[in-house]
Amino acid sequence: MTKIKEVIVVEGKDDTKQVQKAVDADTYETNGSALNATDLARLKKLQESRGLIVFTDPDFNGERLRKIISAAVPGIKHAFIRRDQGVPSEAHGSLGIEHADPAVIKAALEHLYTQAPATNPLFSQRDLQATGLTGQQNSKRRRERLGQILGIGYGNGKQLVHRLNMFQVTVDQFTAAVKQIDQEKENE
Repeated sequence: MTKIKEVIVVEGKDDTKQVQKAVDADTYETNGSALNATDLARLKKLQESRGLIVFTDPDFNGERLRKIISAAVPGIKHAFIRRDQGVPSEAHGSLGIEHADPAVIKAALEHLYTQAPATNPLFSQRDLQATGLTGQQNSKRRRERLGQILGIGYGNGKQLVHRLNMFQVTVDQFTAAVKQIDQEKENE
């Protein structure tokens, strides 16, 4: 089993159990959407000593936690799963890491993004419009697929521009992903 050096930040104990089925890792549980100054101080200390991987649920609260931690702790890594990979098998239950297959979790942890310091933005709304990622009937689906291909998760038009720049996606990576989406559309 793969040993992860960094501490993986998850939302709860069920997430920890599922992550530990996939990899040998220590986790820090935020206990859902609760995150206070003490937690942030601990996370900063862990980042300095071991590094952090934020691996929150692909939902509103997971994204909210990711943003809070990203703003408070520089240089952290991010892992993502798609929404469809975290759907509970029973009718009740919420979307989350705890429902993801261990192979999905392992794959997500193999494709990490490190948040870099602010630089001049490479992408703008114009890029999204020019590639059909905004302003068209199927734009939402195209953004979802782009997030899957690049491994940066889903974002609406404004969020996607921010993510592309935050994770320093290159023009080549972006162009290749858009080309793949176009080819998939042609093959439908």
